Amino acid sequence: MTYEKSFKEEAVRLSDEIGVKKAAEQLGVPYYTLADWRQQRKRFSTQAYVGSGHKRMSADPKEQELYELRKEVAELRRSNEILQEALGFFAKNRRK
Repeated sequence: MTYEKSFKEEAVRLSDEIGVKKAAEQLGVPYYTLADWRQQRKRFSTQAYVGSGHKRMSADPKEQELYELRKEVAELRRSNEILQEALGFFAKNRRK
C-alpha cells in the first residue's frame, strides 16, 4: 500500500506523542512501516518521504552543492552541443 507524504508526516508526529505501537494500531499501519518512517525522518529530515521517481537529496550542504554543479555542467554541455550544431549548419549554408 502507498501512503501520501502528509499522512506519513502526521503518523510520525502522532507516534511521537502516543508511541509507535499505539499510533500504528490507531491508524491501521503496520508497526514496522511506521517505525521505518520514523527512521527515515531521523536520517533525511525534510526530505524523508520522497515519492517514487524522485531523488532524495542529501542533507549535507556540500553534497547538495556538488549535485547542483553537476546538473549545471550537464546543462551547459547540452547547450554547447546545440550551439556547435547550429554553427555547423549556418557555416554549411554560408558556403553555398
